[in-house]
Amino acid sequence: MARNPVQFQKGMSRAAFQSRYGREDQCHEELVRLRWPDGFACPACGGRKYSFYAARRAFQCSLCRRQTSVKAGTLFHKSKLPLGIWFLAIYLVTQSKNDISALELSRQLGVTYDTAWVVKQKLMAAMAERNKAYKLKGSVQIDDAYLGGERKGPSGRGAKGKTPFLAAVETTRDGKPAYIKLRLVAGFTKEAVEGYARETLEPGCEVMSDGLACFTGLAKAGMIHTAIARGRASRRLVDPRFKWVNIGLGNIKSAITGTCRAIRPKHAARYLAAYEYRYNRRFDLGRMVPGLAKISAQTTPKPYRRRLAAGTSR
Repeated sequence: MARNPVQFQKGMSRAAFQSRYGREDQCHEELVRLRWPDGFACPACGGRKYSFYAARRAFQCSLCRRQTSVKAGTLFHKSKLPLGIWFLAIYLVTQSKNDISALELSRQLGVTYDTAWVVKQKLMAAMAERNKAYKLKGSVQIDDAYLGGERKGPSGRGAKGKTPFLAAVETTRDGKPAYIKLRLVAGFTKEAVEGYARETLEPGCEVMSDGLACFTGLAKAGMIHTAIARGRASRRLVDPRFKWVNIGLGNIKSAITGTCRAIRPKHAARYLAAYEYRYNRRFDLGRMVPGLAKISAQTTPKPYRRRLAAGTSR
């Protein structure tokens, strides 16, 4: 039987990771290269000449005399963790197909659970920022879904304990899935769908949805919208016209319930962003480690509470 080349690609092995990022000095050199690809530039005055103090790993600008580290002004700003721990976390978060729990991450990194949880949340926040840089185009399938298990209360849409979100999958000309976009919404309303479309889809996309009334908001956002009545919900999984978005939703929920067990609504946006980030880069797993390291080097620091609160709005 022929194997899917994307699914069975090697990615970056643990041995390859250790060879490239196994020592602290290797991680430091890589971060310097990623942050200053054209050579050191003083964050205060832009000066190019500097002195380097190896004991403190500090750069001193020869022009204004300001000292700075390669971590300052990045995602790693003021972190007491060695860069080797951060790079290993990047490796584990990106190379795990179905995510990695904070508990397992703490065991792999040799740090406390709380430290591992914060590291993961910061990396997922960086993924979320990067996801905003591009939009879907061409043919798109879109569907509504919920995160969260069953709880007491009213059934159907708006049930308590569930977090609503929208998923859209861009398909190629031969009908294969290309990229996905996942966003939390306050509810399934025309206004929410219109806002989602303006944020994640290029104007003029040919978007296919079910007959839910809220999807009329797609046309208001400049999309070419086709609504298809799919009958009762039990038929949705076998409808070939929505195959890839339904498969994507199934994989997302399996990853969350199988790996993380459950997530709080206020953190859900970052978990969806991490899945979106990995899914959209599944064609070349080996590039995800240096890719996320580069994004982290270019991510400006935010206070702990502000960064972790960034994904709470819906």
